[in-house]
Amino acid sequence: MLNVVLVGFGWWGQHIAKRLRDHPEFKVACVVEPAEANHGAVQALGLEPVTDYAAAIARPGVEAVILTSPNDQHDIQIRQAVEAGKHVFCEKPLSLTAAGARESMRLCQEAGLVLGIGHERRFEPGIQALKQMLDENALGTIMHAELAFSHDKLIGLPKDSWRTSKAHAPAAGMTQMGIHLTDMLVWFFGPVETVSAITTSRSLGWETGDVVTVQLKFEAGMTATLQAILHTPHFIRTHVFGTDMWVEIRNATHPDTPGGKTDMELYRSLDDNEKRVFDWTDSVTANLEAFAAAIRGMAPYPYSPFEMVHNIEVLEAIIRSAETGTIVRPDRRM
Repeated sequence: MLNVVLVGFGWWGQHIAKRLRDHPEFKVACVVEPAEANHGAVQALGLEPVTDYAAAIARPGVEAVILTSPNDQHDIQIRQAVEAGKHVFCEKPLSLTAAGARESMRLCQEAGLVLGIGHERRFEPGIQALKQMLDENALGTIMHAELAFSHDKLIGLPKDSWRTSKAHAPAAGMTQMGIHLTDMLVWFFGPVETVSAITTSRSLGWETGDVVTVQLKFEAGMTATLQAILHTPHFIRTHVFGTDMWVEIRNATHPDTPGGKTDMELYRSLDDNEKRVFDWTDSVTANLEAFAAAIRGMAPYPYSPFEMVHNIEVLEAIIRSAETGTIVRPDRRM
């Protein structure tokens, strides 16, 4: 059983807490939540709320930290965890800057600690099936991909929430949803050569905006577009075009909500196409279980250091492109 401290009890921290409180492979030592008004909700789950992060990770027996804290706190909290000798699972984004991501990775590697990242969509059965096809070159030469991840789950946030600001959640829906898509694209296709991004505010009035669209070109030659919209009915789509076949995945599912189906269509020609259907699986828990397995030495953690850091290099380039209206090359240093 992995003894962990959960940091943060906001929207996503509550999802993590509910998954781990009765999980046979995890023991939640305590929940660090600075807002004492939320302590009653922590206690209602049978967990112990505390306010002091340093004291929590210094507790005897604690092996790992799970961060669901605001984005701008990840760098310093990872450093503190490493200094205390703890493994770290960090909710996305790993950092708001490429330099911060590189430093967190360096600290964990030099200390021999596992660094996990909250990009659970890689564990979805449909996405895993598509990755296997890509690895087997079943689609032929990859030409282009189109990805979308949009919903309206956050529209009730107060205007002063950290999730609405450029400083803490830049480029509209990138740190909320779009970063999951760039994670998958880097996993699929490798390093990104250039990005061009646009953000706008259509309905919510948030400083960061509520729509982001991005065009990417990869060093391997293929291109991709992605969108993340913060005020629209739920929509998740992954579509990859190859010279021999295209594959489209449409999710009537969300990682945080049990139930629903995911449809995959494989299209080779008018007369040669098929459909597959996948049930919802708990990809969030699967990622946390993979993190625990890596700590125990049972299997490597299935995200490479390059992928985790490069995704933040791409995020940084997207933020810069959206602000300047120019095509930007990610600053690659790994």
